[in-house]
Amino acid sequence: MARIIETKLMPDGFCLNLFGLYLTRDRSWIDRHVINHERIHDAQQRELLWLPFYVIYGLEWLWLMARTRDRDRAYRAVSFEREAYAFGHDLTYLRRRRAFAQWRRETPPAILR
Repeated sequence: MARIIETKLMPDGFCLNLFGLYLTRDRSWIDRHVINHERIHDAQQRELLWLPFYVIYGLEWLWLMARTRDRDRAYRAVSFEREAYAFGHDLTYLRRRRAFAQWRRETPPAILR
Protein backbone atom coordinates (compact mmCIF):
# COMPACT_ATOMS: atom_id res chain seq x y z
CA MET A 1 0.00 0.00 0.00
CA ALA A 2 1.32 3.43 -0.94
CA ARG A 3 2.16 5.80 1.89
CA ILE A 4 0.54 9.05 0.80
CA ILE A 5 0.88 12.09 3.04
CA GLU A 6 -1.21 15.18 2.39
CA THR A 7 0.52 18.47 3.16
CA LYS A 8 -0.24 22.06 2.29
CA LEU A 9 3.47 22.56 1.61
CA MET A 10 3.09 20.86 -1.80
CA PRO A 11 1.76 22.64 -4.89
CA ASP A 12 -1.50 21.41 -6.45
CA GLY A 13 -1.20 18.46 -8.82
CA PHE A 14 2.27 17.55 -7.66
CA CYS A 15 3.56 14.45 -5.91
CA LEU A 16 7.02 14.21 -4.37
CA ASN A 17 8.46 10.77 -3.67
CA LEU A 18 10.70 11.16 -0.67
CA PHE A 19 12.26 7.84 0.33
CA GLY A 20 9.03 6.00 -0.54
CA LEU A 21 6.67 8.51 1.09
CA TYR A 22 4.44 10.23 -1.43
CA LEU A 23 3.81 13.85 -0.48
CA THR A 24 0.95 15.73 -2.13
CA ARG A 25 -1.45 18.57 -1.34
CA ASP A 26 -4.56 16.54 -2.22
CA ARG A 27 -4.67 12.79 -2.78
CA SER A 28 -7.92 12.90 -4.78
CA TRP A 29 -6.07 13.04 -8.13
CA ILE A 30 -3.71 10.17 -7.32
CA ASP A 31 -4.82 7.05 -9.15
CA ARG A 32 -3.18 3.68 -9.83
CA HIS A 33 -1.14 5.15 -12.72
CA VAL A 34 0.33 7.89 -10.53
CA ILE A 35 1.12 5.25 -7.88
CA ASN A 36 2.78 3.11 -10.58
CA HIS A 37 4.82 6.15 -11.73
CA GLU A 38 5.98 6.65 -8.14
CA ARG A 39 6.72 2.94 -7.69
CA ILE A 40 9.00 3.15 -10.72
CA HIS A 41 10.83 5.90 -8.82
CA ASP A 42 10.92 3.60 -5.77
CA ALA A 43 12.72 0.96 -7.88
CA GLN A 44 15.15 3.57 -9.22
CA GLN A 45 15.88 4.81 -5.71
CA ARG A 46 16.49 1.31 -4.31
CA GLU A 47 18.94 0.32 -7.03
CA LEU A 48 20.91 3.56 -6.52
CA LEU A 49 20.74 3.28 -2.71
CA TRP A 50 18.48 6.35 -2.30
CA LEU A 51 20.87 9.25 -1.73
CA PRO A 52 22.71 8.95 -5.08
CA PHE A 53 19.28 8.94 -6.79
CA TYR A 54 18.50 12.40 -5.37
CA VAL A 55 22.00 13.74 -6.15
CA ILE A 56 21.95 12.47 -9.74
CA TYR A 57 18.36 13.66 -10.22
CA GLY A 58 19.20 17.15 -8.95
CA LEU A 59 22.38 17.50 -10.99
CA GLU A 60 20.68 16.20 -14.14
CA TRP A 61 17.78 18.62 -13.65
CA LEU A 62 20.15 21.56 -13.10
CA TRP A 63 22.12 20.69 -16.24
CA LEU A 64 18.89 20.36 -18.26
CA MET A 65 17.59 23.66 -16.84
CA ALA A 66 20.78 25.40 -17.98
CA ARG A 67 20.33 23.82 -21.39
CA THR A 68 16.61 24.39 -21.91
CA ARG A 69 15.79 27.37 -19.66
CA ASP A 70 12.40 25.69 -19.18
CA ARG A 71 11.54 24.11 -15.82
CA ASP A 72 8.88 21.73 -17.17
CA ARG A 73 10.95 20.58 -20.16
CA ALA A 74 13.96 20.03 -17.91
CA TYR A 75 11.84 18.04 -15.44
CA ARG A 76 10.36 15.81 -18.16
CA ALA A 77 13.80 15.26 -19.71
CA VAL A 78 15.37 13.89 -16.50
CA SER A 79 16.17 10.22 -17.19
CA PHE A 80 14.24 9.04 -14.13
CA GLU A 81 11.11 10.93 -15.21
CA ARG A 82 11.37 9.74 -18.83
CA GLU A 83 11.18 6.14 -17.65
CA ALA A 84 8.39 6.80 -15.13
CA TYR A 85 6.26 8.71 -17.66
CA ALA A 86 6.94 6.21 -20.47
CA PHE A 87 5.83 3.22 -18.39
CA GLY A 88 3.60 4.70 -15.67
CA HIS A 89 0.43 3.52 -17.41
CA ASP A 90 1.79 -0.01 -17.87
CA LEU A 91 0.78 -1.63 -14.59
CA THR A 92 2.84 -4.76 -15.36
CA TYR A 93 6.06 -2.89 -16.16
CA LEU A 94 7.72 -3.30 -12.77
CA ARG A 95 7.52 -7.10 -13.06
CA ARG A 96 9.76 -7.04 -16.14
CA ARG A 97 11.78 -3.88 -15.50
CA ARG A 98 15.52 -4.35 -15.83
CA ALA A 99 17.93 -2.70 -13.42
CA PHE A 100 18.98 0.83 -14.37
CA ALA A 101 16.31 0.92 -17.07
CA GLN A 102 16.29 4.73 -16.95
CA TRP A 103 19.63 4.64 -18.80
CA ARG A 104 18.81 1.83 -21.23
CA ARG A 105 17.51 2.02 -24.77
CA GLU A 106 13.96 1.05 -23.81
CA THR A 107 13.47 4.44 -22.17
CA PRO A 108 12.59 7.12 -24.74
CA PRO A 109 15.28 9.74 -25.38
CA ALA A 110 14.88 13.29 -24.11
CA ILE A 111 13.54 15.83 -26.59
CA LEU A 112 15.24 19.13 -25.85
CA ARG A 113 14.31 21.26 -28.87
